[in-house]
Amino acid sequence: MKRRRTKQTTSLEERVLRQAEQIRLRADSMPPGQEREELLKKARDADMGAHIEEWLRSSGLQPPKDRGEIGT
Repeated sequence: MKRRRTKQTTSLEERVLRQAEQIRLRADSMPPGQEREELLKKARDADMGAHIEEWLRSSGLQPPKDRGEIGT
């Protein structure tokens, strides 16, 4: 069985942020309650995922220092 491959035209960050926006719009159209709160939590989680992905791609992210370099 062959794997289906899809070429993404937008970054993961953009796709996750768009998903968060769509979830938030759905939640805004609902009355207050547990289902609405769960959707808002999913939107917040998606926002956090996008920010983590952005942080991981940043040039400021440094690898852990080798123990031999500590204190030198």
